[in-house]
Amino acid sequence: MTHADGGADDGAQGGAAEGGAGGTLRVLIVDDDHLVRLALADILDRDPALAVVAQAGDGAEAVELARTRRPDVVLMDIRMPGMDGISATRLLRALSEPPQVIVLTTFDLDQYVYDALAAGASGFLLKDTDPGEIVRAVRIVADGQAMLHPAAARRLIDRHYATAGQATGHARSLIDKLTPREKDVLKLLADGASNAEIATGLGMRESTVKAHVSRILSALEVGNRVQAALCARSAGIGGR
Repeated sequence: MTHADGGADDGAQGGAAEGGAGGTLRVLIVDDDHLVRLALADILDRDPALAVVAQAGDGAEAVELARTRRPDVVLMDIRMPGMDGISATRLLRALSEPPQVIVLTTFDLDQYVYDALAAGASGFLLKDTDPGEIVRAVRIVADGQAMLHPAAARRLIDRHYATAGQATGHARSLIDKLTPREKDVLKLLADGASNAEIATGLGMRESTVKAHVSRILSALEVGNRVQAALCARSAGIGGR
């Protein structure tokens, strides 16, 4: 699924269902190429647990639609005319009921992806990602976890660690607030482990891991586990 430049003539088009009932996950698709939006909507609509509640052609429209349609997850393009995906992600995550954001990108956009993660995105996918993985990503980030393309995730986090010298002291002071057990959880989180993998590795219940992660996010003053991982890497924690 490759990106092609183009205008949006169906920006606020809704999906097949309104979502919200029976645990249905509400999804907003944002891309300036209407063919990409249609392809993504087709992929997501195959899963009865997902509902594409709206589509937007740029970042500003996405923010407005998010206020009224209240999506759980936003699939966000980066390069769009007007407001780009990074700025839109920052505004979406600042809403009173912020949706999770998955950035859609290509390998040659590492800087943009890093900026999007710093703005609060919960992950990113390549536009040619297998359809099943796109659906899985929506479910994962809706559950408060991260979904990053493995190869690009390693490059991004390692890049952050290599260039974040000025932030090291601040990151360490924040991490000092954590208990030893929370630091154990953070290390595995920084290595990309899921809640289930952390629970297995540390011999605790997954519900306990979720509680620890919540406390870690609060102590590190970040909005999601991706930012927590970046903070950990700044302090020299993690990195298998």
